[in-house]
Amino acid sequence: MVDKNTQGIILDPWMHHYADRSSGLSASEVRALFAVANRPEVVSLAGGMPYVRAISEERIKETLNRVIDERGPEALQYGSGQGHPLLREQIVQVMAKEGISARPDDVVVTTGSQHGLDLVARLFINPGDVVLAESPSYVGALGVFRSYQADVRHVPMDDDGIIPSALQEAIDQARSEGKPIKMIYLIPNFQNPAGVTLSAARRLEIIDIAHEAEILIVEDNPYGLLWFDQPAPPAMRAAGDKGIIYLGSFSKTLAPGLRVGWVVAPHGIREKLILASEAAVLSPSPFSQLVVADYLAHTDWQAQIDEFRGLYKERRDAMVDALAHELPGVRHTNPGGGFFLWLDLPEGLNSKEMLPRAVTELVAYTPGTAFFADGRGAAHMRLAFCYPTPDNIREGISRLAKVIREEVELIETFDPKPTATSSDAHVGSPPPNLA
Repeated sequence: MVDKNTQGIILDPWMHHYADRSSGLSASEVRALFAVANRPEVVSLAGGMPYVRAISEERIKETLNRVIDERGPEALQYGSGQGHPLLREQIVQVMAKEGISARPDDVVVTTGSQHGLDLVARLFINPGDVVLAESPSYVGALGVFRSYQADVRHVPMDDDGIIPSALQEAIDQARSEGKPIKMIYLIPNFQNPAGVTLSAARRLEIIDIAHEAEILIVEDNPYGLLWFDQPAPPAMRAAGDKGIIYLGSFSKTLAPGLRVGWVVAPHGIREKLILASEAAVLSPSPFSQLVVADYLAHTDWQAQIDEFRGLYKERRDAMVDALAHELPGVRHTNPGGGFFLWLDLPEGLNSKEMLPRAVTELVAYTPGTAFFADGRGAAHMRLAFCYPTPDNIREGISRLAKVIREEVELIETFDPKPTATSSDAHVGSPPPNLA
């Protein structure tokens, strides 16, 4: 198709027909990295992919065979929009490991927790509504909020998680502008991307602030069971069901390819979530749900999680040690679980601009800009230690350090007094910059 006025080619003849909210749909910086990061010669410290090779293939085959042999017609048929009752019972048992008391009827099974987050956003967010999120925050959540035209406002964090006084200030500011605040979105355990954990005391403070302000808390908890040295504090949802929506997932503790997650919400919200899920997918996959249910019933799934913990701890240690050796003095978080750490670049460096150079050195990471809704983050990067082997991590950090050192030398050559790329305040001791 050709535009008669410009004689230019219109790549998408339907561009003027899209709904306004479609303008919020764009490829994330993490997704854009996959094509590069999947090249075998590149050490990828970018993607948060679980190390699924640690799961016994024989056990998975046994699980699949049992599901087909014993529940084949049920697994291949449409199922409940709320999710299979057997799996919902087991999800209640899984959540009990983090202090949550719930009933199977409180649970809505979703196609991964990302689906659950989208359903929550669909139910609550009108264009222009405020969502308060950690600074930085999960790129997938920011994409969902952007697609519903939310006004995402970041709240500063430190080593103990989101700062209660800063949250109160953000609430007061939005209210002074007459803006409705629909939710506070948090990843309290081994946060993506920063790796920090919200302290037990602050969890109660945040809950009190949210209750007083009558704002929903959306607690996203994919990493809570993947602790290294000591468990995270009890889930925020463990403090009660008033005003807290909980998102869970088997993507990190079993396998992301199964696409099974869940939402636990107050009764009225739960009913609307079921309707919204049925409108979107009719029913989440009964086959995947029964695979997960059978796996939980017939294997020592807690031992499997223990194996993951040891594996990821070894890789965390390899990354922290390599950074200390290759980049002494460069600040970063030291996560007690999960998949990621957050690194502050030397003054003047820009992680987004530096990425093409890093790829030529056969190492990939995620620029900090991916984790902010307002363009910040260039002075930081997220490094994932979950998938590469310890040897690959050490090699990747060596390559990355070479790039960083050479970039610093360039700055010092052309600008003896570089200007910081970010005005964010430092926190911690030594302080990783989380703002």
